[in-house]
Amino acid sequence: MIPIKIAVDGFGGDFAPEQIVAGCLLAASEDQIPIILTGDQQDLAPMIAGKPGSNLIEIIHAPERIGMEEAPIDAVRTKKDSSLNAAARLVKEGKALGMVSAGNTGACMASALFTIGRIKGIERPAITTLMPTVKGVCLMVDVGANVDCRPSQLAQFAHMGSIYAERVLGRPDPRVGLLNIGEEPSKGNDAAQKAYQLLSNAKINFIGNVEGRDISGGTVDVVVCDGFVGNIVLKFGEGLGTGLFTMLKQELTASWPRKLAALALRPGFDKIKKKMDYAEYGGAPLLGVKGTVIIAHGSSNAKAIHNAIRVAREAAASQVVESIAELIAGEISG
Repeated sequence: MIPIKIAVDGFGGDFAPEQIVAGCLLAASEDQIPIILTGDQQDLAPMIAGKPGSNLIEIIHAPERIGMEEAPIDAVRTKKDSSLNAAARLVKEGKALGMVSAGNTGACMASALFTIGRIKGIERPAITTLMPTVKGVCLMVDVGANVDCRPSQLAQFAHMGSIYAERVLGRPDPRVGLLNIGEEPSKGNDAAQKAYQLLSNAKINFIGNVEGRDISGGTVDVVVCDGFVGNIVLKFGEGLGTGLFTMLKQELTASWPRKLAALALRPGFDKIKKKMDYAEYGGAPLLGVKGTVIIAHGSSNAKAIHNAIRVAREAAASQVVESIAELIAGEISG
C-alpha cells in the first residue's frame, strides 16, 4: 500500500514555523505519516535535522509567506511561491493526498479553489468543524465559507457532511439536521424553508429542523447552516467554554474548602476541558474541492497540527473527496 503523504503549510499560523514543525515531527514519529513541509528551506531544515520522525519529512522550498491579515485573493494570486500555494500545488499534482494549513483562512480557501479546484457540480465548498456534545461530537457545516446560501447549496452541505460523518467519524446513517429557529417546517427564512423541502426528499437521514440547544445534546450528527450563522455559533461556543471554565476557576479557588473540593474534582474537569479543546480535533475540513484540505485554527500548537495531519490522512484514506464527487456526478447524470 502506498503511504498517504500530507502537505503541510510550514509558515501558516500565529506560531509558525516552530509549532508547525513540532506538530509535523509528532505526526511523523508517533503515527508514521509521511509529510511534505512547505516553506523556506533555510529556516525549516535546522528545526527538523536529527529529530525523531525527520526521516519521514521532506521539505519543499517556498520562500514567500502569506500573513494572517493579508487580503486573501490578492495574496494568493501575487505570492505564487508562498508556502500555502506550494502545499496546494502538491495536492493538485497528486504528490500529496491532502494538505493542512493553520494560516489565513480566506487565503487557504482561495488557494484550494484556484489551485485544486471545485468538484464538478458543487456550487460552493464549505468549511466544517466538530462541536463537542454530551455524547461525543457532531459536525457543523458551514462555519464561515459562505455567508449567504441558496437552498440547493444547503442541501449539498448536508450531503457532504453526511458522507464525512460516515466515512471519517464512523457514524452509520448519520442524522442530519437543518439549524433553524424552530422544529416546524414552516419556521425560518425562505432559504431554510426551501432547504427543508429539498432535504426531506434527499437520500440521507434527514431528521428535520434542529435548534441551537440541540447541538450539544447529541441528538444530531450533522448540523447544516449557512456560514454566517455557523461561524457565530462556533465562536459563541468557544467563548462560552472559555468563560465557563474561567468562572469555575474563580469560584472553586475562592476559599480553602473549595480548593480542596476542586482538587478532588480536577480529573473530571480536565476531561471536560480536553473535550472542548479545539486542539484535540485538529482542524476543519474544506469539503467540495478536489482534494483533502484541512484548515487548522490560527493559534494551533504542535498538538493541534499533529491532530490536523491525522485528520487529513483519515479523510484521504476514507476517500471522502471521491465519494462526494461520485454522489454529485450521479445527481447531475440522473
